[in-house]
Amino acid sequence: MAYLVLSNGACFEGERIGVKGDVTGELVFTTGMVGYIETLTDPSYAGQIVVQTFPLIGNYGMIEADFEGETAVKGYVVRECCDAPSNFRSQYTLDQFLKEKGICGICGVDTREITRIIRQEGTMNAVICEALPADLTNVQEYRIKEIVKEVSCREKKIYPAENEKKYAVVLIDYGAKRNIIRSLCKRGCEVCVVPYDTSAEEILAMAPDGVMLSNGPGDPTDNAYSIAQIRKLMGKLPIFGICLGHQLTALAMGAKTEKLKYGHRGANQPVRDLKSGRTYITSQNHGYAVVNESLPEGASLIYQNANDGSCEGVEYKEKNCFTVQFHPEACGGPLDTGFLFDRFIQMMGGKA
Repeated sequence: MAYLVLSNGACFEGERIGVKGDVTGELVFTTGMVGYIETLTDPSYAGQIVVQTFPLIGNYGMIEADFEGETAVKGYVVRECCDAPSNFRSQYTLDQFLKEKGICGICGVDTREITRIIRQEGTMNAVICEALPADLTNVQEYRIKEIVKEVSCREKKIYPAENEKKYAVVLIDYGAKRNIIRSLCKRGCEVCVVPYDTSAEEILAMAPDGVMLSNGPGDPTDNAYSIAQIRKLMGKLPIFGICLGHQLTALAMGAKTEKLKYGHRGANQPVRDLKSGRTYITSQNHGYAVVNESLPEGASLIYQNANDGSCEGVEYKEKNCFTVQFHPEACGGPLDTGFLFDRFIQMMGGKA
């Protein structure tokens, strides 16, 4: 037996999965019907307890080839945990994975009710525990602070281009998903992944054709050093930013960010292209957004969330840079916006 206790006092009794013990984190939900493997290995979930809204999780097992990075989630909440996956690629069960990675989890709880609470009251903290706590002060005071350094790589690593090398790209790792690297490599890019605290001077000395700013966890305003380095890079060479990279670029150019009520997490987020009017279905995982009205002169809003109107993409035409809040490298998820990597390739070739 285990309990999920929310910081507002709501309590859910269920069964333990993963390792025993108590863990506190920021409680968020994700709506993907598939992709739990990628969710569990996405560094952007660092510091968070993740609720899966889809009721059955683990039915196709765990497949290491599909991992997006090192596991960073603090806790995991599902309605039903499948202990007998059916998939020829499956290597082991979800519960075994959680135990090996030291993750506390709970199943058998009403994930729909938990999601309703988050949607109505906003993102809040929670604890997965063995016994009901007498005091929720520590849970209520929990904060995710300066988390990027915990998920970034420690030293640079080079990934060769598939087939012929066309361009050299530096990817700044704020918690990068592996499919960003794969998406660049298959387009003929040699990718040099560098730690989050690599200076602009070091990057420029490597003479890359372009710079990629990755996704990552936490409050973007915590990253003052990274913001300063992006400011130095702007206008020096083509730049493409995703998720946290998008937010950090906006902050570097003088815009503001805000925390959303419950964020966007899942593979079904509609995004409108403001130039063409077309709507794309995208995969997203973020709790913060760039404030549309704060965009400075020279920055153009190019993509907007079709549900709530929040900022989904910005173009800095004179700086040879564009950024998006969603994940064009989505896996699992829709591949509608994979063409954005092609746009970045064209920028490095001087054609965009």
